[in-house]
Amino acid sequence: MKRIILMRHGKSSWEYEVSDKDRPLKERGINDAHLVAQEFKKNGVQIDFAFSSHANRALHTSIIFLRNIGFSFDDFQVNEQLYDFSGSSVQRFVEHLDNQYNTVSVFGHNYAFTSLANAWGDQYIDNVPTAGLVQIKFDVNDWAKISKGTTEQVIFPKHLRG
Repeated sequence: MKRIILMRHGKSSWEYEVSDKDRPLKERGINDAHLVAQEFKKNGVQIDFAFSSHANRALHTSIIFLRNIGFSFDDFQVNEQLYDFSGSSVQRFVEHLDNQYNTVSVFGHNYAFTSLANAWGDQYIDNVPTAGLVQIKFDVNDWAKISKGTTEQVIFPKHLRG
């Protein structure tokens, strides 16, 4: 069995004149990443390895999330292939993952994550919002063979805010 946890970066700021890759998180994005991580942690799912896009907003989201769940950064890697908006690069990346990892978390971007959540999961999602998380389980033992899985968990910040 393979399990993927897709998490879109938190809400980013457009107030600075920086490149797209360098845009920082807004305060709401930081807070939402904490909220989603705390909710995710309740299920006790153990992540074998985590990957993030190198864009500042995705990397910052991943660090907040992974620290909240007590994840070891020895099992973390930044990968430029995850700076993808269509989903095709992320899909290729996932299909080439090492099969020693059964549960992997990937931090990245939309439209890629909404597209993949719908292609891989069995629950239609109109849009994965910023700091949104979708967990999908596949009944295969080879990442190259993943296709339609079961959407096990969806955590969106708007459902957690008081």
